[in-house]
Amino acid sequence: MKRIFYLLPIVIWISACGSKKTASEQENKEKKYKIAYNVWAPDSAAPDNYEIFCMNTDGSDNKNITHHKDVAWTYYAYKDRLYFISDRDTAYRNYLLYTMDANGNDIKKVTDLRLEDSWMSCRNDGKELVVSGRVDKNIRYQLYLVNTEDGTYRQITDDTAAFFRDPVFSPDGKQIVCAYQKNKRDKSQHEELYIMNADGTNMVQLTHYPENDSGLYTHHYKAGPPKWHPTENFVSYHSYQNGKNSLYAVTPDGKKQWRLTETKQDEGWHDWSSDGKWLAMDLLDKQTKKYQIGLMNWQTKELKILTDTIYTYQQSPVFLEIGQ
Repeated sequence: MKRIFYLLPIVIWISACGSKKTASEQENKEKKYKIAYNVWAPDSAAPDNYEIFCMNTDGSDNKNITHHKDVAWTYYAYKDRLYFISDRDTAYRNYLLYTMDANGNDIKKVTDLRLEDSWMSCRNDGKELVVSGRVDKNIRYQLYLVNTEDGTYRQITDDTAAFFRDPVFSPDGKQIVCAYQKNKRDKSQHEELYIMNADGTNMVQLTHYPENDSGLYTHHYKAGPPKWHPTENFVSYHSYQNGKNSLYAVTPDGKKQWRLTETKQDEGWHDWSSDGKWLAMDLLDKQTKKYQIGLMNWQTKELKILTDTIYTYQQSPVFLEIGQ
């Protein structure tokens, strides 16, 4: 009995340590992702056909997951669900919002709110999206919160002269960064990134495009769609400066603004993996004049091109989580 008395605590202690090690190992497992992106795939029957493709992060198993003669663009993914705009059930380029899985299955309409051609974001474990939408032809490019469970929505901005697009929640869901232009009809103005509370109040300008840059009066992005880095304290966006589209960053207080990446290609729409370790972006190959999808290891800055040059436009990558 004494042997049992003395050995039992040791056995329990060893077992407990083993359990802790297993839990720790589980936490340290790398997340696995897929990358979805948009492709212009015209044919004689549908010259403005856009499809959504999906692939592994090494470029393998690359496939079309929509196969529909509509204009379909994915602008966001939450965990294993893709969100995309499409005109499949409406008139040409009158967009509604849909969701589907990484294989293009289980397609559902999310809301009856008509959406603008804009990026989006979610909070509350995917239960609430912030989008740029419209309720009629006179009230456009306003921000709305959409309940993803029942499709209801409420407007959080009310400035019909301005436009708000490409909204993204802060990691805690308490703030929104978006591209904003005070008067959408004034061609002398350009968009900048602004930060606001999640109810649309207390707007503050973040970015300031260089007034002496030659790109000031061109059609290029001055502050392209923002993406909030999930683990580091900055917001990334793309901007045409010094004759090139590059990725830039700004801190949420607007006090620091800097160029984020140093590639030879023109960089554009992009997304961060949920662990902050990977950066996916579309890159313009200046020799072929085609857009491809690249993946950068954020720690080492190693960049790999994942797509070929069959299509001219392969753009706006988003990460899907597919487990560990």
